[in-house]
Amino acid sequence: MSIKPIIAANWKMNKTPNEGIEFFDEIKSNFAGDEDITIIIGTAFTGLNSFSTAPPIFKAAQNCHWEQSGAYTGEISVDMIKNCGADYVILGHSERRHIFNETDKQINLKVKSVVDKGLNPILCVGETLLQRNKDMTDETLKIQLHEALSGLNSIRDLTIAYEPVWAIGTGLTATEDQIKSAHLRIKEILFGLYPNSDDIPILYGGSVNRNNAGSLIKVENVNGFLIGGASLKVDEFISIINNVKDIV
Repeated sequence: MSIKPIIAANWKMNKTPNEGIEFFDEIKSNFAGDEDITIIIGTAFTGLNSFSTAPPIFKAAQNCHWEQSGAYTGEISVDMIKNCGADYVILGHSERRHIFNETDKQINLKVKSVVDKGLNPILCVGETLLQRNKDMTDETLKIQLHEALSGLNSIRDLTIAYEPVWAIGTGLTATEDQIKSAHLRIKEILFGLYPNSDDIPILYGGSVNRNNAGSLIKVENVNGFLIGGASLKVDEFISIINNVKDIV
């Protein structure tokens, strides 16, 4: 089954709302109405309400709390995100796991909350360098996926992002064979849990840029990218999108 490529920007803790508007205007002027690709802008919560999107461009929050409301100082609910016009929520990013000590159980609660509210989770999974060196990549992916998706009857609106932790923001990129192997393993795990999961997109994230996007999108079962640093410069982000469009 052919899956429309997804190019997602994760701005992390970057860009003011005004800077986000300028960026979005450039993306809109280049790709408004484009039916060949899906573009997702993952902005900080402060920027979610700064611009309105229309296909093929969508907004994503970078995190959420699983409760609808309550005494959770500094947190944001899925209802708040939805009210800002976002369609996606990035969950389980390695920086959330390793800096803020998020557990697979917490990520599972967040995934359920996002799905229950009708939004689309982008679930990040991936191994550390230590886990890879100990040949634990497959087991790590299995645990992360099983626990994050526990209790879900359907994953129809799910997107997976494979991000080897050791390749995020380091300038290192996994080899094409490593990416192919990991994405195949993810598909196998998903199929074991949900036999109708062939159309679930699997993105690659890990130092993707304008120079390697064209070759990486050709790797089997790579359906797009979740991009960090290279998504902060609008000209580079546009180049990545165009490079993917030229291939697919």
